[in-house]
Formats: sequence, C-alpha cells, structure tokens
Amino acid sequence: MIEELLPDTVVCVEALGDDGTEPVPLYPEEEALVARAVDKRRREFALVRGCARRAMEKLAVPAQPVLPGERGAPHWPAGLVGSMTHCDGYGAAALARAADLASLGIDAEPHAALPEGVLEAVALPGEQDRLRRLDAERPDVRWDRLLFSAKESVYKAWFPLTRKWLDFSEADIDLTAETGDGPPHGRFRAALLVPGPVVDGTRLDAFEGRWTVQHGLLATAVTVPHA
Repeated sequence: MIEELLPDTVVCVEALGDDGTEPVPLYPEEEALVARAVDKRRREFALVRGCARRAMEKLAVPAQPVLPGERGAPHWPAGLVGSMTHCDGYGAAALARAADLASLGIDAEPHAALPEGVLEAVALPGEQDRLRRLDAERPDVRWDRLLFSAKESVYKAWFPLTRKWLDFSEADIDLTAETGDGPPHGRFRAALLVPGPVVDGTRLDAFEGRWTVQHGLLATAVTVPHA
C-alpha cells in the first residue's frame, strides 16, 4: 500500500499483524523499551521493527536495533533516512540511502472518522473549509483522518531535517483526489507556515506527498528530494 506512494529509490516493507507469523525477536536494547508494555504494544513494536530490519537487508545494511531518539524519532544507521508507522495490526517501514533522498515520512491510519473534537484541534480554518468541499465531492474518503495522517507524515519528514517541533497549525495542507481505476488516491501539498528546512542550500517552503485508501486503512507519504 505505502510502497505505491514512494519513488523507486525507497525500499518499503509492510506487514500485517494478523497474518499468523510471529514478531521478530527484539534486540536487548529494544526489549528494554517495552519490557513493561502490554502485549498489543509489544507486538506492534516488534512488527514494525521486523519491517525495518528487512528493509535494511534489502539495502545491504546489516540489521540492527531501531531505537527512539530525540522526540521519539527513529535512530537509523549512518547513511540511511527512513520512517515507520503502525496501526491496528498493520506495520510498515520505508528506508532510503541519504544520498538518494533528503528525508521521508510515512503514516497509516484506520479509514474511520477522527474522534470528536480532534479535527478542530489539528486543522486550520482554511483546511476545514476545503475538507467540507471534499466531503461533498467524495464522501467515500474520510478526509478528516486523511488530513491528520498527512500532517503526521509531514512532521516525520520535517523533524530529521530541522530537529525542531512542527505544530499542526504550522503546515497548511491541501489535499487533492486523482481520477482513474483502483482505490481512492491522490496527492497533497503542505505549505510550511514557519521557515522551512534548508536542503542542499535551498530553503524549502513546502512538502509534497501522496495518499491512498486500501483495505480499511489510509496511508500517506512525504518525500523530500535533494535539490
């Protein structure tokens, strides 16, 4: 699902938690992080790290622990950029060589409405206006949850480049749907309302992303290319 949203330079591994396979054994450093976690949390933690290890192997990088760094962002082996996501029995990890891509972010969410009050907390007034129009045009897509997911992907791509927090109100996201066969899909543009990261000497003022809805889930992905 997410692999379809990413360029060929990115390796993406996805897995379902209910496919009957056992989660990968955790490294001691990883095990220590979830030693007291409930079983659901442990399985999700192991599921997505299994995806990350297989992605490393596809890039000919020895599998190794994936530990949270500053603000919980995954700490990747030198020379790699990447992102992980998990929800409701689904996990995915996407990795690329830093020489091929400056940064990336992925997110998956259940294709269901956001809980009461969340949209107002994360969406700008202009975003809410656009969502109302999209709801009328394409009621088969949960646009509120899609906007939330897009903001998550934007943050995951933003943080490794800036090491700074990005509030929901600091990126204005414009979602568009594309026509054609297959599941609902499209693109989005995130206009940064604060000074953007500098990549290869150029300050960015926006991120570009793609989205899809499949198998009861929605997914978003942002890639930041080199200049």
